[in-house]
Amino acid sequence: MIVVEMAQNSTGIDLERVRESVERSGKSCRVVSGREASYIVASDGTDTSGVSALPGVRKVNAVSCCYPLASRAVRPGSRPVEIAPGVVLGEGDPVVMAGPCAVESRDQLLETALAVRKAGARILRGGAFKPRSHPYAFQGLGSEGIALLKEARKASGLPVITEVMSPEEAEWVAPHVDILQVGARNMQNFSLLKVLGRLDRPVLLKRGMAATVEEWLQAAEYILAGGNDRVILCERGIRSFDQNTRNTLDLGVIPLLKSLTHLPVVADPSHATGRRDLVLPMSLAAIAAGADGLLVEVHCDPGAALCDGPQSLDPEEFSRLMTAAKRIMEAVREEGTPWERMLAR
Repeated sequence: MIVVEMAQNSTGIDLERVRESVERSGKSCRVVSGREASYIVASDGTDTSGVSALPGVRKVNAVSCCYPLASRAVRPGSRPVEIAPGVVLGEGDPVVMAGPCAVESRDQLLETALAVRKAGARILRGGAFKPRSHPYAFQGLGSEGIALLKEARKASGLPVITEVMSPEEAEWVAPHVDILQVGARNMQNFSLLKVLGRLDRPVLLKRGMAATVEEWLQAAEYILAGGNDRVILCERGIRSFDQNTRNTLDLGVIPLLKSLTHLPVVADPSHATGRRDLVLPMSLAAIAAGADGLLVEVHCDPGAALCDGPQSLDPEEFSRLMTAAKRIMEAVREEGTPWERMLAR
């Protein structure tokens, strides 16, 4: 594929001139207008001999992968994602997002929110809409849950992340939260991804339960192609044959993604393992592997949780995780992650 990156001072006329030049070569192309830069993405075989000399063109990239806007071939460096003032994913120490799998009540959410903030979490997670395998399981509080998340954000000072499952949900929820989450089951919900590409909100995209890395990055490309460049990838475990854990946390994918894409990468050890006793060690391993953040389930009373209690930490357990995580962060800061050392060779 060919990706034409426009200069920041380019005009709409410049962009249209480049588009017409590419289309005259007989190839289809797509204009992507991002917050930081605009691109024209064209199919293979486009003759670009005259394109690079046109006014407003910064660079012309030939890319062999099928996720050009997500690739380091187009953007060599990492692209941090700002969530709120002072909260940036992909820059500095890993950011921990913590809270209940599902918003159940005002007291439950506020107690948990204040506890995770005290322990050092930077973002509050909480599900208002819950996609469940069992149709009779608790499906979340919906709009009431969103209202409670807004209240918890005000009380704790933490930005919030919540999952959306449909284009309609994404559009009305976006103004009320700080990050929109796409769950594993919706990774290839292309109608949802297209809408998220048009919204001015960071998007956390979880890996599908049986998705390849290429499929995952192509899903991210849908959002980027819509003009939304604030995409975060989340490894949440993939389905395997072993029943001792809920899923298999693919730690190797973290440094792999760092070599392929500029997008921040976080890990969800809660869904990956399904066991609270494994959440702490796998969190530390993810940080050591180079993760830009963690997504951890915390509940003020896991035994009474309406959703995923066995994998949820209580506030005391989460506090221990954060203490241990800080030690790993210090070591990583001093030595550098394996993928950073690899790229420095």
